[in-house]
Amino acid sequence: MGVLARGHGRLRVGIDGLTAAGKTSFGDELAGRICRTGRPVLRTSLDDFKRPWRDRHRYDRESGEGYYRNAFDYEAVKNLLLEPAGVNGSGECVLCSIDPLTQADHSNVVTPATPDAVLIVDGVFAFRPDINRYWDFRVWLDIDPELAVRRGVQRDLAGAGQDAEAVHCDRYQAAERVYLVEVDPVSHADIVVDNTRFDEPRIVRERC
Repeated sequence: MGVLARGHGRLRVGIDGLTAAGKTSFGDELAGRICRTGRPVLRTSLDDFKRPWRDRHRYDRESGEGYYRNAFDYEAVKNLLLEPAGVNGSGECVLCSIDPLTQADHSNVVTPATPDAVLIVDGVFAFRPDINRYWDFRVWLDIDPELAVRRGVQRDLAGAGQDAEAVHCDRYQAAERVYLVEVDPVSHADIVVDNTRFDEPRIVRERC
């Protein structure tokens, strides 16, 4: 398994891709496979490190560019999660800063990472310069943008209703276009997986 070939110490895996590319499901499946080898796994999402809604008046988070630049608290990601989960880190990891649904603050809840633990984190913009250097292994899930919108709308229809398509097109995909141009995240990936079919992911590029 490519991830475990990176060593026996703590590893940090970032799973990136367009909204609705299947990052969470892929991360869960990867976690299961690694657990079966006997390595302990910590699992979380960058969505659990967004800025609290109570502060939304301080910055634009509604436009595509605003979502890209302002929605996530990367200082919390670094200080509470990625630095502690490193080989030389304390091992005292916080897996959720602000719950995105309840807005409850969990930043004082610590989960210990053993010296051989693998941390798997999924989320959009995972390869931004703010946090890209912390990953020991990077996965990019590749799907067509139109398919991403269709999947996302179907997933979010119950919660967002008729606004679901506008949210995906005008906010999420607009943000991802900025990210793709500024960062070129695919070029940072150690492995690129075509996730057009959830039941049949296909490796299309793997860094030697």
